[in-house]
Amino acid sequence: MGPPGAGKGTQAKKLVEKFGVTHLSSGDILRAERSSGSALGKKLAEYMDAGKLVPDEIVVRVMAKALTGGAGGGLLLDGFPRTLPQAEALDAQLARAGRPLDAVVVMTAEPDLIVRRITGRRSCPRCGRVYHVEFMPPRTADVCDACGVALVRREDDAETVVRNRLAAYNRQTAPVVEYYHGRAGLKVIEVDGGKDADEVLARLVEAFEAMGAGGR
Repeated sequence: MGPPGAGKGTQAKKLVEKFGVTHLSSGDILRAERSSGSALGKKLAEYMDAGKLVPDEIVVRVMAKALTGGAGGGLLLDGFPRTLPQAEALDAQLARAGRPLDAVVVMTAEPDLIVRRITGRRSCPRCGRVYHVEFMPPRTADVCDACGVALVRREDDAETVVRNRLAAYNRQTAPVVEYYHGRAGLKVIEVDGGKDADEVLARLVEAFEAMGAGGR
């Protein structure tokens, strides 16, 4: 959990490689639906392109399908749940599956850093490779190293949209952190996502291994 741009996706991918769990990113799943051209996808675009949170009933329906359709083994949820109703629905879904949460990772970062991180992202429309104009630029400005085609910026990476997303997080998602803090027996791991990515990863790996995740 954490605001957009705190590093959730980056660290999730590294943890998946380290521990061999299944990565379920709500952002990726919702964007795939949006790009499908379906009626639901068009509705999603209205919310996502404006930086607004997608209604709970839509997110829960899409994520429940992903949760039940995944293979056995550990699951790493990235960007879900984002609201209290989503958290409650997730609890019910996992209870039915007999797979309760082991831990919640809460990543934080300063708002100005988040804006810099997100607005500077660029991606290749052909191969999907992601760059950053400041932190990881391509060899030639605005051109993919692999494909040689012009890079693009997602509509929801514009600054006004990013700040709307941050406001939505503080209003609707931050209370979920308190919800999990109040859960007896649930480990909540807090990490400063504004630090160096390798330092953040080391902190997370240490915490996961302390819970015995390395043996899963």
